[in-house]
Amino acid sequence: MNKPQITHALSPMLLAVLANRFDGVVREMTNTMLRTGRSAVINSARDFSCGITTGDNELFATAEGLPAHTYGLNLQTAAMCAYHDDIAEGDAYLHNDPYSGNSHPADHTLIVPVFWDGEHLFNVCAKAHQADIGNSLPTTYHAAARDIYEEGALIFPAVRVQRAHVTNTDIIRMCQRRIRVPDYWYGDFLAMLGAVRTGEKRIHDIFRKYGTDTLKCFVTQWFDYSEDRMRQAIRALPAAVIERENFHDPIPPFMPDSIPVRTKVTVDPQAGIVELDLTANVDCMDNGLNLSEACAISNAVAGVYNCLPSDIPRNGGSYRCIRMKLREGAAIGIPRFPHSCSVATTNVSERLLNNVQAALAALGDGYGLAEGGMGMGAGFSVISGLDARHDDHAYVNQLIIGNNGGPASPRCDGWITYGIPVVAGLMYRDSVEISELAYPIHYRDMRLARDTMGAGRTRGAPGLVMSYGPSDHPMTVVFAADGQHHPARGVRGGGDGNVGRIDLVDADGNVRQMPNVGRFVLERGQWLRGFDTAGGGYGDPLTRDPARVRDDVLERYASLDHAREIYGVVFTGGIDDETLAVDTAATQALRASLRAARG
Repeated sequence: MNKPQITHALSPMLLAVLANRFDGVVREMTNTMLRTGRSAVINSARDFSCGITTGDNELFATAEGLPAHTYGLNLQTAAMCAYHDDIAEGDAYLHNDPYSGNSHPADHTLIVPVFWDGEHLFNVCAKAHQADIGNSLPTTYHAAARDIYEEGALIFPAVRVQRAHVTNTDIIRMCQRRIRVPDYWYGDFLAMLGAVRTGEKRIHDIFRKYGTDTLKCFVTQWFDYSEDRMRQAIRALPAAVIERENFHDPIPPFMPDSIPVRTKVTVDPQAGIVELDLTANVDCMDNGLNLSEACAISNAVAGVYNCLPSDIPRNGGSYRCIRMKLREGAAIGIPRFPHSCSVATTNVSERLLNNVQAALAALGDGYGLAEGGMGMGAGFSVISGLDARHDDHAYVNQLIIGNNGGPASPRCDGWITYGIPVVAGLMYRDSVEISELAYPIHYRDMRLARDTMGAGRTRGAPGLVMSYGPSDHPMTVVFAADGQHHPARGVRGGGDGNVGRIDLVDADGNVRQMPNVGRFVLERGQWLRGFDTAGGGYGDPLTRDPARVRDDVLERYASLDHAREIYGVVFTGGIDDETLAVDTAATQALRASLRAARG
């Protein structure tokens, strides 16, 4: 957007009104998607994000957008502008290319340029994870793919799908021919189209009320305000240079070694800048775990925002205060075609986000976060097969019903319904009942796991235990899990969470542990059981308020033995008759003994 010569500042009241108007546009787009999406990935799990960028491709508004999705929207609209010199009102573009700004191929994005008085001033975007994208395997997370050709996804680098509001049906037929669930894909395409056209209309309403000059002034001032808020927050941090490393699990046989994730964080409070240097990471790998540029940036940046005041707007203004250093040809940086980025939004991205927020804990007590529970375990698998209830109609669905525990912060325990770090509770979990109605799947059990949380002054949230199997015909399950070897780590003396696990349980109750990444056909009577991971803790567990430990025991998050051995808390009374009470003297004595034993 061309920056106007501002002769007077808009009032703070009008600035706030307009900021909320544009956030309201994004929320209406989001509601449109949620209510009209065809697949369960959209209408149940809400694995999508909407947003607005300016005409000159700065991120502008992303209310309720997922961290893994939102930053790259500005890279995608920039690619649209680079590929097309005849962008016009009434256009719509389909973009899922990870080499020109998208997150990963499974996230189809529709972009509509918004014009007013003949000038291209905004872009509205709807990005949605698809149930299927034509991969060589029935999954949108192909971790074993050696390159994009083996991955097999249809790729659309900002391809025009509408001109003058008329859809190019050739592209629709291409997708419907290749995608395993064409009706679901087309229903979700129409939902995205409805969302972006709704956003376009609502922005026209704002122009109609306030005029072009006022809105141009608003964009400039809103970015400046956002930058000021971000600089104030960074100036409150201590100066530091922090290098930290964590690891993604090995995945034998195609990746026998753990993947190191390296981050160098430089905090310069005087300049109000945080620099994130990812250049020390390994070269692109011959598998699907490479990050796209959008994911490398968005998840590193999200780790910083997670540790700052939550009311700082996440847009092109506040992004001015974060400097990224990326290396071309790196697995965590700028990928080199044709290396696959199939799993770019999760796994290694989760490790990267965790690494940044945990690095900031090194600034001192009160800063940063522990690592959050991570891993696309059994409850995040892709299931497919034939549905005997509907004349053996084929189905494919991305499950989003697992749940990893959130990280501890300096002041709060981890968030129970966290999910995974890159969505941080913003996605919905599938409904058991709706999932069983929509697909031939049966859930046998689902519960939070006791004694799994990373202990600390504040503790991580527990992970989930669940099992499911087919209700009739065999079901193919494809999974790409992390967290089975390397847990979420605690910070500042906090404990680590548990490691995850995926088991096959046969009809006789025999248990066999499954690999991290795999494709397996479940027969009727067999169950896939998943143990999701818990978040890491923050601070010394022996400084945790005994009353909070008592609450954890009563909630069945922690056992009496765990409370005694890890937290040094002794109780009198019982759980079932609600007489449980902290024995203060015995607790003080036990904690003193445990501290002495540490040396």
